[in-house]
Amino acid sequence: MHEIAVPGTIGGVDTIAQSFELALRMLTHFDSRLTQIVGLSLAVSLSSTLCSALIGLPLGAAVAIARFPGRNGVIVALNAAMGLPPVVVGLAVYLLLSRAGPLGEFGLLFTPAAMVIAQTVLIVPIIAALTRQIIEDAWAEYREQLQSLHAGWWQAGLTLLWDTRFSLLTVLLAGFGRAAAEVGAVIIVGGNIDGVTRVMTTAIALETSKGDLPLALGLGIVLITLVMALNVGAYVTRGWARARFG
Repeated sequence: MHEIAVPGTIGGVDTIAQSFELALRMLTHFDSRLTQIVGLSLAVSLSSTLCSALIGLPLGAAVAIARFPGRNGVIVALNAAMGLPPVVVGLAVYLLLSRAGPLGEFGLLFTPAAMVIAQTVLIVPIIAALTRQIIEDAWAEYREQLQSLHAGWWQAGLTLLWDTRFSLLTVLLAGFGRAAAEVGAVIIVGGNIDGVTRVMTTAIALETSKGDLPLALGLGIVLITLVMALNVGAYVTRGWARARFG
């Protein structure tokens, strides 16, 4: 891996065609800047998706099956939280992790961990709300059977989570896509520090403003390819599951 030299005028290129040519060269030669940014992006997005799944999947299943006072309010809150403004979430996490904040002593601000926390806050409502809908539909179909087996709500939830695992794969991909495309929150809590907290989305924004289109285009190609590949994989997996398990 090495860094591709980008000569030229504005941003190192004269035309859009040259920008694409240099972007493809960076990709095929595994440019060191590009690979470092992509690697950090994948690590942060996958970590936040995993954390969100550990919280959102059981939360969504519990809300779908359990009956308790204020349940409708919880459902409304989850649905509303799916549209949380990223910059507001970033500001809230920043205040929590800043030196004057309650978690300031851990020194997490402007680190990948802070970015994972911010993305997790954004993704949990999405995974929980979509999981609730899927599990609630499955609960309506299998409720009598599970109740006849004297399954508790937590046993029923685990059973339905496993039974709908292929549908939930799409939910996790939606969460990962949300994380990978996030800019506002991560740039506030991460600082977009080169070699430390610079991910694909923040790098694309920065390099475009600097006029370094080849790197921005290269990262954009990687991001789009990654999202498309994941969605194709989910589609194929769900088709295979239907063919095999019905």
